[in-house]
Amino acid sequence: MRRLLIVVGAISFYIVSILFAHLPDRLILFPTTGPVDSHGAARKILPFQTGELEVWTARSRLARQNDGPEVYVLRFYGNADRADRWVAAEAEAWNERAVEVWGMNYPGFGRSTGPARLNRITPAALTAFDAVRSDARDRPIVLFGASIGSAPALYVAAHRSVAGLILHNPPAVRQIILRQFGWWNLWLVAGPLAAQIPRELDSVANARAVHVPAIFLLAERDEIIAPRFQQLVVDAYAGEKRVIHLRGAQHNSPIEGAGLSDLYNALDWLLPRKNSR
Repeated sequence: MRRLLIVVGAISFYIVSILFAHLPDRLILFPTTGPVDSHGAARKILPFQTGELEVWTARSRLARQNDGPEVYVLRFYGNADRADRWVAAEAEAWNERAVEVWGMNYPGFGRSTGPARLNRITPAALTAFDAVRSDARDRPIVLFGASIGSAPALYVAAHRSVAGLILHNPPAVRQIILRQFGWWNLWLVAGPLAAQIPRELDSVANARAVHVPAIFLLAERDEIIAPRFQQLVVDAYAGEKRVIHLRGAQHNSPIEGAGLSDLYNALDWLLPRKNSR
């Protein structure tokens, strides 16, 4: 009887932990809420569900000098990162273009109302995009997603009209859980965890539904997302694409040198300049 009670207790603990402990949220998301230097970026607050969604914006020098931006960029960041940390600097990284960058803090990150949940990311992304569209009107919008941020970028592109995408180290989250981590627990943990990943964040499925041009930036020595899982997203992508292999780069390596030059060339393909033929 004692052994039976131990077995029943273990099974009960397993079921409760898998189904009710929000394990995928806890294992994947690492929100931060402390103050971050925004370097002059402007803060916007958007109504979202029963709380608020924090967005940071910044214009490039040319956008400030001219009559506003020619292109809008909606930025989705990697896990444990924040929009307020990067938006101002990124506005100047578009190779002398008049752009306005909007960066979204996921629910539970920064001053976006929590809790931090995977199933709240894509509704927040649509909320941010619709706000950008209201400002941009008929001007093009490019989505830029890094790491886990590529998942909401692909979801938005599958449900809204965008000019193009830039995807940096895009993970196929479900496939990573099943194929990389499933074997050592006989899929008793990995299987249920993968099943709880919201289908809206299925980058492989969303990639098949997107047909606008895209630039893929792939770190050659990514130690966090194995390149083979990034390639699953690249291969599934239905639109025209340019793939830039960042030689020697790891997951969080800055884009520089030959990779940056290749990115600038790809931007001219993605967003032809008005004075170019």
